[in-house]
Amino acid sequence: MAPITFAHRGARLAHPENTVPAFRAGLASGARGLETDAWLSADGEVVLTHHVGVPGPLAGLWRLRVHRASAARLARHGVPRLRDLYAELGSDYDLSIDLKDFKGARPIVEIARGAADLSRTWLCSPDLEALRALRADAPDVRLVHSTRRRRLPDSLERHAADLAAAGIDTMNLHHSEWNKGLVTLFHRFGVRAFAWDVQEVRHLRTMLSYSVDGLYSDHVERMVATVAEWTES
Repeated sequence: MAPITFAHRGARLAHPENTVPAFRAGLASGARGLETDAWLSADGEVVLTHHVGVPGPLAGLWRLRVHRASAARLARHGVPRLRDLYAELGSDYDLSIDLKDFKGARPIVEIARGAADLSRTWLCSPDLEALRALRADAPDVRLVHSTRRRRLPDSLERHAADLAAAGIDTMNLHHSEWNKGLVTLFHRFGVRAFAWDVQEVRHLRTMLSYSVDGLYSDHVERMVATVAEWTES
């Protein structure tokens, strides 16, 4: 089966990232999924932005801190709510959400449960213990341990077994940290393998040869075309 193709922060090379136009363009380019980042606004809404604040006119300065601003105020700066994404684009796609503020996890599950298919909703975090706790409360959402290999224990087989036992669906690593044997190891335990920052054709093809289950890329059309060519060959 072809991997899920996630448009990283939408089609961010054509439109401002994590905006409805970027998400719409990502799907229009053929991506099967979207990737975004989520925080809670001051009034408790799930909002989609990578950074802790809205960038100001000078590098390194923030105009608005997300947790101190209302969702309505953030929207005036191009930051959509999760509800806006579903209202504008429906839910016929996989959605991978990087949990920047874990307090937003349960609100995300409730919103997605009412608007989308939770089996196509992937919540990503490096915090394995928080993911374990979330699994107990949300048995039907997809959970992704997203980290770097250097932060994993020495025994990757034990880690794969622990993820499987905890009901964590997926291991997400930088593409350079995967190899065929490691993907096979996680698959043996029923854990999917996702690869992020896969930008170049040669890297996309390498990940496809490893049989990874999901790809994240800024170059959406390139990713989609490479996967289509691979699956047709």
